[in-house]
Amino acid sequence: MPVFSFVAQRVFQAILVTLIVTLFVAFAIRLTGDPAIMMTSESSNVTEEDLAHIRESLGLNRPFFVQYLDFIKSLVTGNLGDSFFRGPISELISIALPATVVLALSSMLISIVVSIPLGIHSAVHRGGISDQIIRVLSLVGLSFPNFWLAIMFVLLFSITFPIFPASGYTGLTSLILPAATIGIILTATNVRLVRTTMLETLSAQYVMVARSKGLKERVVVYKHALRNGAIALITFLGLQFGNLIGGIVVVELVFNWPGMGTLAVEAIGQRDYPLLQASVSILAIMIVAVNLAVDLAYGFIDPRIRVK
Repeated sequence: MPVFSFVAQRVFQAILVTLIVTLFVAFAIRLTGDPAIMMTSESSNVTEEDLAHIRESLGLNRPFFVQYLDFIKSLVTGNLGDSFFRGPISELISIALPATVVLALSSMLISIVVSIPLGIHSAVHRGGISDQIIRVLSLVGLSFPNFWLAIMFVLLFSITFPIFPASGYTGLTSLILPAATIGIILTATNVRLVRTTMLETLSAQYVMVARSKGLKERVVVYKHALRNGAIALITFLGLQFGNLIGGIVVVELVFNWPGMGTLAVEAIGQRDYPLLQASVSILAIMIVAVNLAVDLAYGFIDPRIRVK
């Protein structure tokens, strides 16, 4: 399959998935309740005419697909309209999105920097004491719920030993605890993946040939084994991004991190359809975009993928 056709096919699939996800989000949000009732919940003399007038002013009386197409148009143009309660949605997202991206990238960086060396060491020293310790620690890390670990970090490093801020986003020190929380959970998974991948590649015939040539073990491990196992690692890290976004939502709430997860949860509490629809859709688009990038990278790293 030519490169252009391969890229075009993957981009089309990504757009199709995005449309399906945003359609489902728009439909599901409208099952959560009536914003007009939410907005007038503190008033005791509200009539049906008042509710109908509010729905009309918010555009909620229009057919569902008309509302959805207007949302897609606003998503493409970048003009997301106004929240029911908090002003222009674009301004709210322009503040929340960078915070979430910074937290996600920091967490992934921690995981990659820690998990790859540990996974390689564990595979090279298979069956040894260090391998067993790393496997036990990774299993323990997998057992930690992210919200529990976040709360423990707050209790330990913000209350018992007030080293880092317990909440908010005021600088680098505010980033350390939430990024470490997510990074540890990701590392526990990635260490096991790297170890498994390296064990497979280290037992391959081309690695045995490289060793028989007298190459240094470091060259064999990093130039031959790790390089050939990179495809599986890249693919998994991309697929893991969806789980990362899901974990970020919970961690953002615990640390009061002003990101997309916090913004979406606040919108749920207010039944703020436009804000919730926009924030959840953008999170979904982020996941689709990362998976598209991984898919394309997969195809360019291994040309055989492009002919399938």
